Amino acid sequence: MATHRSLIRWTAAPVAAATLAVLLTACGSDSDPSSAGDSGHSGHGAGSTSAGPSATAATRRGGHDAQDVTFAQEMIPHHQQAVTMAALAPSRAMSEQVKNLAAKIKKAQDPEINTMTGWLKAWGEKVPDSSASGMEGMPGMEHSGSSMPGMMADGDMVKLEKLSGDAFDKAFLQMMISHHQGAVEMAKTEQAKGAYGPAMTMAKSIVTSQSAEITRMKKMLGEQ
Repeated sequence: MATHRSLIRWTAAPVAAATLAVLLTACGSDSDPSSAGDSGHSGHGAGSTSAGPSATAATRRGGHDAQDVTFAQEMIPHHQQAVTMAALAPSRAMSEQVKNLAAKIKKAQDPEINTMTGWLKAWGEKVPDSSASGMEGMPGMEHSGSSMPGMMADGDMVKLEKLSGDAFDKAFLQMMISHHQGAVEMAKTEQAKGAYGPAMTMAKSIVTSQSAEITRMKKMLGEQ
Protein backbone atom coordinates (compact mmCIF):
# COMPACT_ATOMS: atom_id res chain seq x y z
CA MET A 1 0.00 0.00 0.00
CA ALA A 2 2.89 2.32 0.90
CA THR A 3 4.55 1.46 -2.37
CA HIS A 4 1.37 2.35 -4.23
CA ARG A 5 1.18 5.77 -2.54
CA SER A 6 4.83 6.48 -3.37
CA LEU A 7 4.19 5.62 -6.99
CA ILE A 8 1.28 8.08 -7.10
CA ARG A 9 3.42 10.86 -5.57
CA TRP A 10 6.28 10.11 -7.98
CA THR A 11 3.90 10.27 -10.95
CA ALA A 12 2.06 13.43 -9.80
CA ALA A 13 5.20 15.48 -9.14
CA PRO A 14 6.20 16.01 -12.79
CA VAL A 15 2.61 16.82 -13.71
CA ALA A 16 2.36 19.45 -10.98
CA ALA A 17 5.71 20.92 -12.00
CA ALA A 18 4.64 21.14 -15.62
CA THR A 19 1.36 22.77 -14.64
CA LEU A 20 3.20 25.32 -12.47
CA ALA A 21 5.58 26.13 -15.33
CA VAL A 22 2.68 26.80 -17.67
CA LEU A 23 0.99 29.08 -15.14
CA LEU A 24 4.20 31.03 -14.49
CA THR A 25 4.80 31.47 -18.21
CA ALA A 26 1.26 32.77 -18.74
CA CYS A 27 1.56 35.23 -15.85
CA GLY A 28 4.90 36.43 -17.12
CA SER A 29 3.43 37.16 -20.56
CA ASP A 30 0.60 39.21 -19.08
CA SER A 31 2.60 41.19 -16.58
CA ASP A 32 5.80 41.90 -18.54
CA PRO A 33 5.16 44.11 -21.60
CA SER A 34 8.62 43.36 -22.94
CA SER A 35 7.83 39.65 -23.12
CA ALA A 36 5.36 40.28 -25.94
CA GLY A 37 8.08 41.67 -28.21
CA ASP A 38 7.07 42.11 -31.82
CA SER A 39 4.32 39.55 -31.44
CA GLY A 40 2.31 42.10 -29.44
CA HIS A 41 2.42 44.47 -32.40
CA SER A 42 1.59 41.66 -34.77
CA GLY A 43 -1.46 40.79 -32.75
CA HIS A 44 -2.55 44.44 -32.80
CA GLY A 45 -2.00 44.56 -36.53
CA ALA A 46 -4.09 41.48 -37.02
CA GLY A 47 -6.86 43.09 -35.01
CA SER A 48 -6.67 46.28 -37.01
CA THR A 49 -6.84 44.33 -40.24
CA SER A 50 -10.44 43.51 -39.41
CA ALA A 51 -11.16 47.23 -39.73
CA GLY A 52 -10.39 46.92 -43.43
CA PRO A 53 -9.86 50.12 -45.43
CA SER A 54 -10.05 52.30 -42.31
CA ALA A 55 -6.41 51.48 -41.55
CA THR A 56 -5.21 54.04 -44.09
CA ALA A 57 -2.17 56.27 -44.52
CA ALA A 58 -4.07 58.90 -42.55
CA THR A 59 -3.87 56.73 -39.45
CA ARG A 60 -0.15 56.17 -39.94
CA ARG A 61 0.40 59.93 -40.25
CA GLY A 62 -1.22 60.85 -36.98
CA GLY A 63 -4.82 60.95 -38.12
CA HIS A 64 -4.54 63.43 -41.01
CA ASP A 65 -4.37 62.99 -44.76
CA ALA A 66 -3.34 64.99 -47.82
CA GLN A 67 -6.73 66.72 -47.96
CA ASP A 68 -6.25 68.04 -44.41
CA VAL A 69 -2.89 69.51 -45.41
CA THR A 70 -4.39 71.11 -48.52
CA PHE A 71 -7.28 72.50 -46.50
CA ALA A 72 -4.97 74.21 -44.01
CA GLN A 73 -2.47 75.44 -46.60
CA GLU A 74 -5.20 77.00 -48.76
CA MET A 75 -7.55 78.20 -46.04
CA ILE A 76 -4.79 80.14 -44.27
CA PRO A 77 -4.19 82.61 -47.16
CA HIS A 78 -7.92 82.58 -47.89
CA HIS A 79 -8.62 83.69 -44.31
CA GLN A 80 -5.72 86.16 -44.43
CA GLN A 81 -7.23 87.90 -47.41
CA ALA A 82 -10.60 88.14 -45.66
CA VAL A 83 -8.91 89.60 -42.57
CA THR A 84 -7.07 92.13 -44.76
CA MET A 85 -10.34 93.16 -46.37
CA ALA A 86 -11.97 93.45 -42.96
CA ALA A 87 -9.12 95.64 -41.72
CA LEU A 88 -10.05 98.25 -44.33
CA ALA A 89 -13.58 98.69 -42.99
CA PRO A 90 -13.00 100.81 -39.86
CA SER A 91 -11.53 103.71 -41.84
CA ARG A 92 -13.49 103.34 -45.08
CA ALA A 93 -16.97 101.97 -44.36
CA MET A 94 -19.91 104.24 -43.68
CA SER A 95 -22.34 101.63 -42.36
CA GLU A 96 -21.95 100.51 -38.76
CA GLN A 97 -23.35 97.15 -39.84
CA VAL A 98 -20.46 96.71 -42.27
CA LYS A 99 -17.95 97.76 -39.63
CA ASN A 100 -19.41 95.34 -37.11
CA LEU A 101 -19.45 92.51 -39.64
CA ALA A 102 -15.83 93.19 -40.57
CA ALA A 103 -14.83 93.11 -36.91
CA LYS A 104 -16.66 89.81 -36.45
CA ILE A 105 -14.91 88.29 -39.46
CA LYS A 106 -11.50 89.33 -38.20
CA LYS A 107 -12.23 88.06 -34.69
CA ALA A 108 -13.33 84.66 -36.01
CA GLN A 109 -10.68 84.07 -38.64
CA ASP A 110 -7.51 85.27 -36.91
CA PRO A 111 -7.62 82.42 -34.33
CA GLU A 112 -8.40 79.90 -37.07
CA ILE A 113 -5.30 81.02 -38.97
CA ASN A 114 -3.23 80.42 -35.84
CA THR A 115 -4.81 77.01 -35.29
CA MET A 116 -4.20 75.84 -38.85
CA THR A 117 -0.64 77.15 -38.72
CA GLY A 118 -0.10 75.01 -35.64
CA TRP A 119 -1.42 71.92 -37.45
CA LEU A 120 0.94 72.38 -40.37
CA LYS A 121 3.94 72.88 -38.10
CA ALA A 122 3.04 69.78 -36.11
CA TRP A 123 2.71 67.78 -39.33
CA GLY A 124 6.02 69.06 -40.69
CA GLU A 125 4.27 70.70 -43.64
CA LYS A 126 4.96 74.06 -45.27
CA VAL A 127 3.15 77.04 -43.74
CA PRO A 128 2.02 79.74 -46.21
CA ASP A 129 4.04 82.94 -45.85
CA SER A 130 2.09 85.70 -44.15
CA SER A 131 4.98 88.09 -43.47
CA ALA A 132 4.34 90.33 -46.48
CA SER A 133 2.59 93.63 -45.86
CA GLY A 134 1.13 96.32 -48.04
CA MET A 135 -1.08 95.97 -51.09
CA GLU A 136 1.75 94.69 -53.29
CA GLY A 137 2.36 91.79 -50.90
CA MET A 138 -1.11 91.36 -49.52
CA PRO A 139 -2.05 87.83 -48.52
CA GLY A 140 -3.87 86.25 -51.40
CA MET A 141 -2.50 88.60 -54.04
CA GLU A 142 -0.11 85.93 -55.27
CA HIS A 143 -3.06 83.57 -55.60
CA SER A 144 -4.83 85.50 -58.33
CA GLY A 145 -6.09 83.03 -60.87
CA SER A 146 -5.44 80.12 -58.53
CA SER A 147 -7.75 77.20 -57.99
CA MET A 148 -8.87 78.54 -54.60
CA PRO A 149 -12.49 79.63 -54.97
CA GLY A 150 -13.45 83.09 -53.84
CA MET A 151 -9.96 84.60 -53.80
CA MET A 152 -9.94 88.22 -54.96
CA ALA A 153 -7.70 89.30 -57.84
CA ASP A 154 -5.06 92.02 -57.52
CA GLY A 155 -7.22 94.62 -59.22
CA ASP A 156 -10.21 93.92 -56.98
CA MET A 157 -8.17 94.39 -53.82
CA VAL A 158 -6.60 97.63 -55.09
CA LYS A 159 -10.04 98.91 -56.06
CA LEU A 160 -11.47 98.13 -52.63
CA GLU A 161 -8.65 99.97 -50.88
CA LYS A 162 -9.39 103.11 -52.85
CA LEU A 163 -13.12 103.18 -52.06
CA SER A 164 -14.90 104.76 -49.12
CA GLY A 165 -18.40 105.45 -47.85
CA ASP A 166 -21.36 103.78 -49.53
CA ALA A 167 -19.23 102.66 -52.47
CA PHE A 168 -16.89 100.80 -50.13
CA ASP A 169 -19.78 99.21 -48.24
CA LYS A 170 -21.36 97.84 -51.42
CA ALA A 171 -18.07 96.57 -52.89
CA PHE A 172 -17.00 95.08 -49.58
CA LEU A 173 -20.23 93.13 -49.19
CA GLN A 174 -20.23 91.90 -52.78
CA MET A 175 -16.63 90.77 -52.57
CA MET A 176 -16.99 89.19 -49.16
CA ILE A 177 -20.06 87.22 -50.28
CA SER A 178 -18.01 85.72 -53.10
CA HIS A 179 -15.10 85.16 -50.74
CA HIS A 180 -17.30 83.40 -48.18
CA GLN A 181 -18.91 81.24 -50.86
CA GLY A 182 -15.43 80.08 -51.83
CA ALA A 183 -14.56 79.28 -48.22
CA VAL A 184 -17.77 77.29 -47.81
CA GLU A 185 -16.93 75.28 -50.93
CA MET A 186 -13.43 74.53 -49.62
CA ALA A 187 -14.79 73.59 -46.21
CA LYS A 188 -17.33 71.20 -47.71
CA THR A 189 -14.51 69.46 -49.59
CA GLU A 190 -12.68 69.05 -46.29
CA GLN A 191 -15.79 67.60 -44.68
CA ALA A 192 -16.14 65.08 -47.49
CA LYS A 193 -12.49 64.06 -47.92
CA GLY A 194 -10.61 65.00 -44.76
CA ALA A 195 -9.49 62.64 -42.01
CA TYR A 196 -8.32 64.92 -39.19
CA GLY A 197 -11.10 65.44 -36.66
CA PRO A 198 -10.26 69.03 -35.61
CA ALA A 199 -9.94 70.13 -39.25
CA MET A 200 -13.29 68.60 -40.12
CA THR A 201 -14.84 70.28 -37.08
CA MET A 202 -13.43 73.64 -38.17
CA ALA A 203 -14.73 73.03 -41.69
CA LYS A 204 -18.22 72.40 -40.32
CA SER A 205 -18.01 75.62 -38.31
CA ILE A 206 -16.92 77.58 -41.38
CA VAL A 207 -19.83 76.23 -43.41
CA THR A 208 -22.31 77.16 -40.69
CA SER A 209 -20.98 80.60 -39.75
CA GLN A 210 -20.06 81.85 -43.20
CA SER A 211 -23.31 80.63 -44.76
CA ALA A 212 -25.15 82.66 -42.13
CA GLU A 213 -22.98 85.69 -42.89
CA ILE A 214 -23.65 85.31 -46.62
CA THR A 215 -27.38 85.50 -45.89
CA ARG A 216 -26.83 88.53 -43.68
CA MET A 217 -24.73 90.35 -46.29
CA LYS A 218 -27.27 89.70 -49.03
CA LYS A 219 -29.95 91.23 -46.84
CA MET A 220 -27.71 94.26 -46.25
CA LEU A 221 -27.44 94.62 -50.03
CA GLY A 222 -31.21 94.29 -50.35
CA GLU A 223 -30.93 91.03 -52.27
CA GLN A 224 -33.06 89.07 -49.79
